[in-house]
Amino acid sequence: MQSSNHEVRTQEIRVTSEVGSLKRLLIHSPDRGLGKVVPSKAQDWLFEDIVHLETMRKDEYDYFVKLLLYFLDPDKIRGKLAEINADPERNFFKPDHPAYFHSNAVIDIQYLLTEILEDEVIRTRLISGICAVERCSFHIQSQLYTYDPVELSKILISGSLPDRTMLFAPMPNFIFTRDIGIVINNCILLNKPAKLARTREAFLAQYIFFYHPLFSGYRDKIIEIPDNEHHFLLPDNEVSNDYSRSTLEGGDVMMVSKNHLLIGCSERTTPYAAQQVIRLLFDRNVVEKVTIIKIPKKRDYMHIDTIFTQVKRNVWVLLGSLGRVGDDAKKRDLLHFLAPKDVPDQLRIIQFLKGAEHKPLEIENLEDLLTSISRDDLGCAEPVKFIYSGNNEFPFGAREQWTDSCNLLALKDGVVIGYDRNDKTLEAFRQAGFETVRAADLLDRFERGEADPETLENTFIMLPSAELSRARGGSHCMSLPLLRAEL
Repeated sequence: MQSSNHEVRTQEIRVTSEVGSLKRLLIHSPDRGLGKVVPSKAQDWLFEDIVHLETMRKDEYDYFVKLLLYFLDPDKIRGKLAEINADPERNFFKPDHPAYFHSNAVIDIQYLLTEILEDEVIRTRLISGICAVERCSFHIQSQLYTYDPVELSKILISGSLPDRTMLFAPMPNFIFTRDIGIVINNCILLNKPAKLARTREAFLAQYIFFYHPLFSGYRDKIIEIPDNEHHFLLPDNEVSNDYSRSTLEGGDVMMVSKNHLLIGCSERTTPYAAQQVIRLLFDRNVVEKVTIIKIPKKRDYMHIDTIFTQVKRNVWVLLGSLGRVGDDAKKRDLLHFLAPKDVPDQLRIIQFLKGAEHKPLEIENLEDLLTSISRDDLGCAEPVKFIYSGNNEFPFGAREQWTDSCNLLALKDGVVIGYDRNDKTLEAFRQAGFETVRAADLLDRFERGEADPETLENTFIMLPSAELSRARGGSHCMSLPLLRAEL
């Protein structure tokens, strides 16, 4: 690999919304480790199923990359699709191949890891640290020093050697780059994963953000979440008290406007960590308002971006069962008044404003919160609209939320990428005035000059998803925006 020949050096990092035009992001293409997930360990490694790696890559994720390039770095791809698609080896998509697309806008985290491993001191520290975490023998640690940075980065991510020998567990969740960090204005919040299976991810991310030149101008703006001061006294298992554990993942954090951050308290993010983030952000004057959204601790919800994301300044997609839709009758019946307050499905929303004189505000439901964001934070004059998972029809709302109907990445205001399999949700988008178009068809239109990313609007781009959806994460999860244009 030619070191840094694509000049990824300190560049602007700034995110102030979920829907401003996307200019730069981190991704990670499915690596060889995903093809080594075994059924007996799938759930321990946070996968619901084993996947067919080549189908996931060639027939699905590659379309995601092509779309991102067409919107963020079109010179890398425009007019070249036929040649790219004709290569059975997919060399255009491989960060370790000379034919790799090398974009300053669509950046694979594996490439950044390879670059920092070229520094001997960093390489020594990383190998030592990971071998300690993974409890490797001295022989394996010595063996790792013999690999060049290109191959070593693949080993550290996939857990396996070139001869397919597995040294330690793969990191199948590394494709969900959203969970390792989040950009809040021009600060970078490094996350603390809840599950042991993601410890190596966090370790690699820490080194990349602190040592890669891309982030060198922002090192004093990297925020790490502190542990409980007595964290070493907590139980070793993962079920100790939420009010003493400090875990937070990026799917639970949304930068919805330059002064407003959302944090979900979920299966993966604890109130203790949320409290630490509020304190750090207010002390540093990063934002003025933080809203906490406590959602049920259920595997099918996982993070707040699995139950809602923003599509346009005035349009949101969400899961109706956690909204107010159909709730008016419930609020008048006997069970509403007499049911215990700690019902498992209860959702709570509490908003904190900077300044000790401000008391937290409790917001009754998601739609009220999202309406306030569009209207008050983003200055929307148009009516706020909601599109519901499964078109809010039973049982499709829950079925399609499970396959990420609410987990969408906005490429620009009103243009989103989502999965092609959620038919009822797609119907709801069409009813709301959006065009739905298959990724391959849209790319063909771009190549023929019949459509242009610059002028495209009100569009849901359908990504093939038979294998990707098994991983339990959508396009929002598979992206870590580093730069968005301000609205």
